[in-house]
Amino acid sequence: MDDTGNLKVVFHDFPGEAQGFELIARFCYNKGRTENTPPNLVLLNCAAQFKEMESDGPRPSSFWTWSELLVALKECQDLLSTSNSSVILDKVLDCVIGRLTSAIVASPYTSSSENSSFQCSCETRSSCSIRSNFSQISRWIEDLRFLNIDLIDKVIKMMISQHFDHATISRFLFFYQRSRFLSATLNEKCKIAEVIINLLSLLERSSLSCKLLFDLFRLASSLKISKHCKSILENLIASQLDQATIDFLLVPSPQRKGYMYDVNLVLRLVKAFCNKESFCLSPARLRKVATLVDSYLVEVAADPQLNPSKFSALVMLLPDSARESHDRLFLAIDIYLEFSAGCFCLICSWNEISLLVIKILLD
Repeated sequence: MDDTGNLKVVFHDFPGEAQGFELIARFCYNKGRTENTPPNLVLLNCAAQFKEMESDGPRPSSFWTWSELLVALKECQDLLSTSNSSVILDKVLDCVIGRLTSAIVASPYTSSSENSSFQCSCETRSSCSIRSNFSQISRWIEDLRFLNIDLIDKVIKMMISQHFDHATISRFLFFYQRSRFLSATLNEKCKIAEVIINLLSLLERSSLSCKLLFDLFRLASSLKISKHCKSILENLIASQLDQATIDFLLVPSPQRKGYMYDVNLVLRLVKAFCNKESFCLSPARLRKVATLVDSYLVEVAADPQLNPSKFSALVMLLPDSARESHDRLFLAIDIYLEFSAGCFCLICSWNEISLLVIKILLD
């Protein structure tokens, strides 16, 4: 009751404030007649949920254009907390994912007549070509980058549950991370990185890009992400290690470490690769990793700060059977002996060393 004695009801945090209250009042006392636009529909449902009304509000239309679905999704993001369940948010997301899986996405910037041709119909779906599907995939990847990381988590998990293409999801997640990092604060970057890493771990390993995983690792290393997430990321990289190149492995060592490159990281990655892939590890994949490790040894051997135990651990990391040739391995040993002040011992099989390497060692 106010100073004049009139009864006053105050709704704190009412969705849409005065506009939302007026809209639901018009809807309730005008027999449900109101303009059925995406923003109005979302606002009505949010207001109904706030007032704990028993009946649900109007639902998204299957004939909404892609741009209208994006407007509704943005309205949900602005009005709702993703930590709380919301019927309207789930319905809008169902429509968005359904539109994506049916490959009938139209650009928000096309005309309404063009958009109308992308309505949910079997005829339209069957006529989509491979080229147009690729174009539509590229389009929605950019269209959804406005979503906050909490909604991204919800969207991607819905995509996975509906058997959406994992390679496309992976492409979107890396694009989202790069684009959002441009304007994010340090804390936001940490949260984005951790959510992206957890979502990537739900995908098929063959859908992941080894290069992009290493790029993400470099970014994550400068952030204070949890040890658990960092371990997940390293395991993801390890699963694709046979696709890596030497440039990927040349990660600078952490601060306060004397040596040039992060040798401990490579030791962990190779061990994880061998352990994780032990049951399905083909000789060809193992040989690729062995070649990679030998190239890495040649790169780090000239570092005078690299202690013998670390170098020895790298040398003994893989069995001799993993290598077709030991030339680069022994070349790395020769370089290390030349630059290192410490002593280094290794029992080697001389019949596996080429004449060129023997000459180098004897010189």
